[in-house]
Amino acid sequence: MELQDLKNKMVAVLGYGLEGRKTVDYLLKHGVSPTIFDQKKFSDWDSEQQQAIKDLGINFIFGPDCYKELAGFEVIFRSPGIPLSHPDLLGLAKKQEGKVIFTSQTIWFFDHSKAKIIGVTGTKGKGTTSTLIYEILKASGEKIKAKSYLTGNIGKIQPFEILDELAPDDLVVYELSSFQLQDLKRSPHIGVVLMTTSEHLDYHKDIKEYHQAKCPIVKFQTEEDIAIINKDFPASVAIGSYGKGQKKYFSTSAKVPDGCYVQDDKIILSWGGKKSITVLPTNKLLLRGKHNLQNVCAAVLAAWAAGCPLPVIKQVLQNFKGLKHRLELVSEKQGIKFYNDSFSTTPETAIAAINSFTENEVLILGGSSKNSDFTELANTLAAANNVKAIIFIGPEGKKIKNLLNGRFSGQSLEGAQNMEEIFTQIKKVASSGDVVLLSPACASFDMFKNYQDRGEQFINQVSKWPAKQ
Repeated sequence: MELQDLKNKMVAVLGYGLEGRKTVDYLLKHGVSPTIFDQKKFSDWDSEQQQAIKDLGINFIFGPDCYKELAGFEVIFRSPGIPLSHPDLLGLAKKQEGKVIFTSQTIWFFDHSKAKIIGVTGTKGKGTTSTLIYEILKASGEKIKAKSYLTGNIGKIQPFEILDELAPDDLVVYELSSFQLQDLKRSPHIGVVLMTTSEHLDYHKDIKEYHQAKCPIVKFQTEEDIAIINKDFPASVAIGSYGKGQKKYFSTSAKVPDGCYVQDDKIILSWGGKKSITVLPTNKLLLRGKHNLQNVCAAVLAAWAAGCPLPVIKQVLQNFKGLKHRLELVSEKQGIKFYNDSFSTTPETAIAAINSFTENEVLILGGSSKNSDFTELANTLAAANNVKAIIFIGPEGKKIKNLLNGRFSGQSLEGAQNMEEIFTQIKKVASSGDVVLLSPACASFDMFKNYQDRGEQFINQVSKWPAKQ
C-alpha cells in the first residue's frame, strides 16, 4: 500500500502520544487526513494541547469508548501501547473481515524504507545496544560510506521523521519492543536478539505470547540477512532460530565458533570460522556489568556485519559511557563513585547492577510497587559480601528489608523521605573506594514523578557532594 492509496480511504490513527502525533504529521504532510482516536478524554488534555489538536483541522474522537466508533474505517494506524487483543479492535476485525487493514508506524516504515535496517530487541539492553551500534556506525561513516540514524522505541527521533529522506546506502538502527514487532511481516536486514526473559505480562496474555511477539525480528529474514543471537538465554536462542538469516551468536559464558564472546577478560570476535580477533580487554570499557558485556558483544557483531572497521569499533567501545539513568557513572567524589541506575525498576535489573561491581557498595533500594517478587533480590543481597550498606526507601524498601529477615550483615538505613535525606544517610556510611549505587528495583511514584526525575535528583545531589574533604 502506498500513500496515494490512502487518500481515498477512511484512515484512523489510534493513540495520540508521541508516535501518534508523528503519524498524523506524516499523513497530513502527504495529503492524507486521518481521524484521531484516543481513550483519554479531551477535557483531560491541557488547554495548549487541546488547541493544537483543534488546529490540525481534522476529526478527532476522544474518550474511554472511542474505539467503538471505528466502524467504516478502512486503514488503522495502531500505536504500540494499544494491544491487538483490545476487544473493540477484535470486534472490528471480525465485523469488517477483509475490509480493514491494521498497520502501524513500524509496519509502514519497514514496508517503505529505502535504507537497510538493523533491528534490536530483547527484554533488557535494547536502548544501550541500539545506541552503541549507532555510535559505531556514525563514527565509521566515511569508511562505510553510509549515513546512519537511530530510531524506534528509543523515542528520540520517530521513524516518520526520517522516512522521506532515507537513501539506499543509509543504515537505520531501530529499537523494537514486542508491541512493535508482534504484527510485523518483514524482518530487518540485521536482527539482534538480546537477553529475553519475562516482561509486559500485563500486555501479553502469557510469556509464550510475549516471546512469540518478538519472533518477527528474524522470522522473515532471507539468506542475505543476518541474525545476531544471545546464546546465554534459551528464549533468545528459540526466537533467533526462526528465519533463514545467517546465525551469529554472542555469549559471556562460553566460546562460540561464529560470533563474539568473552574469554580471559577479553572480547573476542570470530566470524565465519576465520581466525579469532581480540577486540579489546574488558577493563578498557567504561560500561560495567556482565549484562553490558553482552550488549557490547551484540554491538560488535552488528557493527562488523555492517562493515565497520575494527579500530573504529575499539575507539567507540572505549569511550561509550552508556545511556542516562542506566548504570551511568555520574561522578567520582572523594574517591567515591556514584552510579545512577534509576531506569532499574525490576528486581532483575537491580541484581544485574549489584553484580556489576567488586568494590564495596552502598545501595539505594525501594520505591513504589509493581507487584514484583523480590525473593531472588533478597537472596542476592544476603549472599553478596561487598554490599556495605543499604538505604531502603518507600513501601517496597520495607518489603525488601523484611524479606532479608536478618540475613544482611551490612548497615541498614531507612526513613528518608526525599533525595536530600537519602544523601544525608549516604554521608554516614560511604567512604573512599566505595560505589554508591541507585538501582531501586521499583517504580518511583511514591517519592518522585518518574524514574527520570529520580535519576535527575540523584545527579543533582551528587553535584553538591564536595570534591575534597
